[in-house]
Amino acid sequence: MHELTLAEHVVHIVEDAARRAGARRVTRVRLALGLLAHVETDTLLYCCRLAARDSLAADADFQAERSPAQAHCADCGADAELAALPASCPRCGGENLSLQGGDEMRVIDIGIS
Repeated sequence: MHELTLAEHVVHIVEDAARRAGARRVTRVRLALGLLAHVETDTLLYCCRLAARDSLAADADFQAERSPAQAHCADCGADAELAALPASCPRCGGENLSLQGGDEMRVIDIGIS
């Protein structure tokens, strides 16, 4: 389950940022997960809560947003955002797509007190 390892990294990043800001606790963590990130959202959020048990983020509300991937259609030259897979070109319906981005995972922001 690589989500647990990712969650441990998220909690480490969040705790470092909170400590640098002089926070006593983290109240909220928002994550951005690319469409192609190969991460199960609910599992990651569960693992984040688990990994945060003995940290400044123990009571934090973990949230995740899925961000689209970018695609270029080799058939018609269109560039498009893809919100789901499998996908076809929105202009011509072709499936000869080159995907760019969409595999990122990052902490968008945190709430502290």
